[in-house]
Amino acid sequence: MTTASRRNGWLRLDDEALLKQCREERYRSSGPGGQRRNKVETAARLHHEPSGLSAHSADTRYLQRNRLRALRRLRERIALAVRAPFDLETTKLPKEFIAQRGPDGTLAVNERNPVYPIVAATALDALEAAGGSYAQAARALGITTSQLVKFLRADAAIRRTLESPRIETA
Repeated sequence: MTTASRRNGWLRLDDEALLKQCREERYRSSGPGGQRRNKVETAARLHHEPSGLSAHSADTRYLQRNRLRALRRLRERIALAVRAPFDLETTKLPKEFIAQRGPDGTLAVNERNPVYPIVAATALDALEAAGGSYAQAARALGITTSQLVKFLRADAAIRRTLESPRIETA
């Protein structure tokens, strides 16, 4: 199984199936909670065993909400951290990416869309394969260069990934 199919498989899992692949830690955390603070373990940390990545949330006083936020953050971490080989000439794009691509070279997807992690991972794979050339990556993805730049710069986590030494931007 290729890296891309493994990664995209993890990202396509529903919340329950992805949670089954994780080791969950519950802990007490400072933050919202009022009188319940330091009495109830509502923070959640998820360790995804297959990828070795983890994510946590202690944003609310409810364990279930924190678990769901940690899952969303874990999906984002997988998309940003797990790179897959990308052939700029003959790569078959994931169906989720194709569905978000407009006929005029636009890309219409935001962070709340469930397929966003796969779209982001595919764009980052293409950019890495193109050696940081937005124009080459956009051409391989079938979108305009400006749409690719706009998409990648709209997300702070992706911007931080692009600023790291792993992907050189041109």
